Amino acid sequence: MKRILMAFTFCLPFLHSGLKAQSEVEVLYFHGKQRCATCMAIEKNARNAVNTQLASELKNGKVVFKTIDISQKENQKLAEKYQVTWSSLFVVGHNNGKETAKNLTPFAFKQARKDPEGFKKGLVQTVKNLLK
Repeated sequence: MKRILMAFTFCLPFLHSGLKAQSEVEVLYFHGKQRCATCMAIEKNARNAVNTQLASELKNGKVVFKTIDISQKENQKLAEKYQVTWSSLFVVGHNNGKETAKNLTPFAFKQARKDPEGFKKGLVQTVKNLLK
């Protein structure tokens, strides 16, 4: 009995760390069939920011980038969930079973073409804040 208790005591911290909820952030770019130059800039710059400035988080699965065509039937429920009807950019954090969605659409349309570096910086900062 002592051995079992000692083994359990030794393993408990490892078991607890394995059960610990991890933060994950999804960068969701929604679009329809037709896209303007700004819409394409949003996708390009968001993907670039995630692939370069969040490369380690992307590699370890803490950050995911998804492009979602809302004109496809299989994406309608996701579009409805975020009330998306046209090109949109959302950053969605998942932490301890709680979801926090940040709608960056107005920011993206204002910045993606005119100030790509400022856009990337704002997107990356939003992702990092949700990973905390």
